[in-house]
Amino acid sequence: NMAKAFSWNKGFKEYFAVKATPNPYIMQVLKEEGCGFDCSSLTELMMSEAVGSVGSEIMFSSNATPPEEFVKARELDAIINLDDFTHIAFLEKVAGLPKRICCRYNPGGVYEVSNGIMDNPGDAKYGMTTEQLFEAFKILKSKGAKNFGIHAFLASNTVTNEYYPMLAKILFEVAVKLQKETGAHISFINLSGGIG
Repeated sequence: NMAKAFSWNKGFKEYFAVKATPNPYIMQVLKEEGCGFDCSSLTELMMSEAVGSVGSEIMFSSNATPPEEFVKARELDAIINLDDFTHIAFLEKVAGLPKRICCRYNPGGVYEVSNGIMDNPGDAKYGMTTEQLFEAFKILKSKGAKNFGIHAFLASNTVTNEYYPMLAKILFEVAVKLQKETGAHISFINLSGGIG
């Protein structure tokens, strides 16, 4: 049980990727077990709402996002995770900027874990570079954002013990630098990827 494993961290919350099993009955059980939902489409946002999850129970991450998805995410007060630097202006235009916002960080480089599964986020088009992340925090803070989150995705279906500590180290180190340089209040870090 994930919740038991992370019970030492009072702020821990597991977010289930709805796209993995978009079934409202399973979602209802997961909600009862204390899970939030990781959504990447309008349908997934609507399914989360249908099982009674709103606000910080929903993490909304998507790429090539149509306006209506940002509008729905804002309507549900979901945590919006901006995948791309250009999404700041786009979200502001179509739905307004929330006080709580998250940015997806792409640290670049190649990551390999002991079982030979590897990923190369440096080749991926998702997430912001280090420079973009710092600039994004400064812009969002100047536009009224109060609570910030950081998210990264280095590999999926991870079956080794090294992945999450490696990801956590990267994100917590960048969080300290971001806080020092921008003064932003970083209230959460999302360790993404999914356990294989």
